[in-house]
Amino acid sequence: MRRELRGEVLFDGASRGRYSTDASIYQIEPIGVVVPHDEADVVRAIQIAGDEGVPILARGGGTSQCGQTVGEALVLDVSKTLTGVIALDIESRRVTVQPGLVLDQLNAYLQPHGMYFPVDVSTSSRATIGGMTGNNSCGARSIRYGRMVENVHAIDALLADGSKLHFGPLPRDFQAADIPARFRDIATPLLALGRREAAEIAARFPTVQRRVGGYNIDALVPGVGSENLAHLLVGSEGTLAFSTAIELNLAPIPSNKVLGICHFPDFYAAMDATQHIVKLGPAAVELVDRTMIDLARAIEIFRPTIERFVEGQPAALLLVEFAGEDRDEQLRKLRQLVELMGDLGFPGAVVEATDPGFQREVWEVRKSGLNIMMSMKGDGKPISFIEDCAVRLEDLAEYTDRLTKVFTKHGTTGTWYAHASVGCLHVRPVVNLKEADGAVKMRAMAEEAFAMVREYKGSHSGEHGDGLVRSEFHLPMFGQRMVNNFAEVKQLLDPKGLFNPGKIVAPPKMDDRRLFRFKPDYQTETLETGLDWSAWGGFAGAVEMCNNNGACRKLGLAGVMCPSFQITRDEAHVTRGRANLLRLGISGQLGPDALHSDAMAEAMALCVGCKGCKRECPVGVDMAAMKIEVQYQRAKRSGISWHDRLVAYLPRYAPWARHLAPLLNLRDAVPGLARLSERLLGFTARRPLPKWRRDIFRPDQDAYGPEDRPEVVLFADTFNTAFEAENLQAALAVLVAAGRHVHIARPARSDGGRRLCCGRTFLSAGLVDQARDEMARTVAALGPFVARGLPILGLEPSCLLTLRDELLAVLPGKMSQALAKNAMLLEEYLAAEHRAGRLDLNLDGDGGRDIAKVLVHGHCHQKAHQTMAAMTTTLGLLGDVEVKTVPSSCCGMAGAFGYGADTYDTSIAMGEAALLPAVRETAPATVIVANGTSCRQQIKHGSGREAVHMVQLLRRALG
Repeated sequence: MRRELRGEVLFDGASRGRYSTDASIYQIEPIGVVVPHDEADVVRAIQIAGDEGVPILARGGGTSQCGQTVGEALVLDVSKTLTGVIALDIESRRVTVQPGLVLDQLNAYLQPHGMYFPVDVSTSSRATIGGMTGNNSCGARSIRYGRMVENVHAIDALLADGSKLHFGPLPRDFQAADIPARFRDIATPLLALGRREAAEIAARFPTVQRRVGGYNIDALVPGVGSENLAHLLVGSEGTLAFSTAIELNLAPIPSNKVLGICHFPDFYAAMDATQHIVKLGPAAVELVDRTMIDLARAIEIFRPTIERFVEGQPAALLLVEFAGEDRDEQLRKLRQLVELMGDLGFPGAVVEATDPGFQREVWEVRKSGLNIMMSMKGDGKPISFIEDCAVRLEDLAEYTDRLTKVFTKHGTTGTWYAHASVGCLHVRPVVNLKEADGAVKMRAMAEEAFAMVREYKGSHSGEHGDGLVRSEFHLPMFGQRMVNNFAEVKQLLDPKGLFNPGKIVAPPKMDDRRLFRFKPDYQTETLETGLDWSAWGGFAGAVEMCNNNGACRKLGLAGVMCPSFQITRDEAHVTRGRANLLRLGISGQLGPDALHSDAMAEAMALCVGCKGCKRECPVGVDMAAMKIEVQYQRAKRSGISWHDRLVAYLPRYAPWARHLAPLLNLRDAVPGLARLSERLLGFTARRPLPKWRRDIFRPDQDAYGPEDRPEVVLFADTFNTAFEAENLQAALAVLVAAGRHVHIARPARSDGGRRLCCGRTFLSAGLVDQARDEMARTVAALGPFVARGLPILGLEPSCLLTLRDELLAVLPGKMSQALAKNAMLLEEYLAAEHRAGRLDLNLDGDGGRDIAKVLVHGHCHQKAHQTMAAMTTTLGLLGDVEVKTVPSSCCGMAGAFGYGADTYDTSIAMGEAALLPAVRETAPATVIVANGTSCRQQIKHGSGREAVHMVQLLRRALG
């Protein structure tokens, strides 16, 4: 492989471990992984694997919920490089793409043309077109647009023997047409099968829209099916051929949408109402149940939206969307929905959402349904195995009621959500698969559920495919003859059984615990941790929260997570990949001392500690904290480098380093010294270090401002104290001008006089014990102020917000909790005081009149703690100033990350993803604002523009 291919060939244990799971309950280690450079690599890899008799498994985003993308095979990951648009035909409303292209990226490409691909799966930010095709995906609006099989026109695909064929609509006169011999050899017996089995297909295949189980051999039935052989590949889960180009049907983007959120006092009523609501012609009718509402309300990123669209304590919601070109028509339908709900006995039970932004927020909650469900802590999780059944709408209420009773019989509950419009509800019973009894319960519930589905003439596989979890049940659902038909199709296209074996045809038992992620012998080691992980039942419980749904693989500018993946596109450098490696490591599956291995260090190396995952991962996987824990475990045994030591101990030596400022600054002035520091200490020579100053922030009083005015405490962080004292001086001036009595946070008299520190730099090197010492000093010094309820204000986001976050994990206790509650960024305090009508700040001074436009870059931790709105509000105090925020992820500096010789290139790449180009395109008169000291360093180094802390604008504008 390495000799023949241009792409990445990964056969090491860590890589195989990362690719051994998807979003299902299964874990099977692959033989190896190939990330092809181009299509030619795919051809060669298939040829080599075929010669060796090694199975081949195509993989996109790896978000399959049924185990389709795990197997003992050679994995070909197309999501990094095979991501292009091959051709676009607006007139015919078609686009041809490579299989690794992500749906959201495709729709971003199509948007300027007024078109989009309408199969809108909830994982659109990371779902690849190849994966969606293999799954026969559907999405929330399938009632209008159908499944993938109705939206795929043609596919170019490779067979296991190396043949490349075009699968599409068959010519009318197939026998006389000029068709490649290899294609004719396949198509002729397939068409014969369609004619022969027409009656059996009509009798056995359910008539509900959501049937994706087995192969789409109904497409082969003459006069009834599409007679498009591409449709046979759709839903085949990579078991028949390897798609290299997929031609899709497009739809115009609806210009107007409205949303009605219907509230129901009981679940049965919601299910019964669905059959009436669909008669109004909606584009979507989606269910959200009580469990999902409660879980979403507990997740910081979703709480504001939930509070806005949920009224009272409903047992269930139906999200009903109407979409089209005529806005008045959509509003009319919304009124009809309100009337219908009244007729059904639920007057005043519809929250109307006509604002597009509000609608997007509501749909984001619904799209995150799976991850919201999986945010349950503990070993019992809502798992996928019967989540895809579909029944007729008239049977939906009775079916869900009966299935709920099945869950009760087995001592568990189920969570419900998703596609009420087509009778396909995602239901996940809570089961603990770490226990043998869990697998027994799972099978028993599956058998009872599928028997019920057969009774209702429904589909046991309605959207997520068959994979390992449902393929076994084709026999009772379709009968032996149909199972034989599926095997015949497999034999015709893949006679050696090399493509993704064990899916659809000849599957293993779905409850074989040897295939589970938590196998019978699964155990995790007990660590003496540096951080407090008790909320998850321990470090292992926190790591195991990752369900592999892949929200961290999202691309574009929607949030912060995950900056290293957005640059590298490597599974090794995404939150999911790191969490998987951690789980394998602490459970002994990577060998002894895995936490101390080079593979673990490499996986963590590009994690910048942005905390994007803590906020944006719906299950709250906090990789920034996990990285601290891993570094702590390594540091206890092996110590740390001089590079890390210099970064970690910066708060200790910064006060006396000012005396040597001219000497220390020679590093970037004398030729050769920067290179020497890179060689000896690991600080890149390509970036200057911060300039040491003698005039550090040294207030000569303990407090400033009138003593009879509201009191606040100013916490002076190390970075602004040592390198940008003018920011703290400006903060002091602004607060005094606002009529505040400002206390300067100082160490306790018995503490030896060392400046207070949040511990951030020590945590960045894994020195948790040293960080704990600093935090203890800080908590003790600020304790008397906190006891009086005074706000503790700071300027540097990474430092001040450490007091709200890591402090609680490093030094848990009531005093830390009280400090965390009172700690605020300056802009948060000013914005809150302004909203409360308590801020009297004259900003009419001459210095502020030349500020017309401001470009804001938010620090990652500001975004993670949702403080950006406060920054916008505070800048709004300047009056008629246009404020624009850069839609960016991490700037790339991340404290000392951008100064590392081995991480400099990645740092610059992160900056170039959005921030630095936006700064360069900004007019010279526009003020660049970045409250993070490292962000300001990156902007200056990468663009040549000076960025300032927001407080400098306020000081300039003081009257």
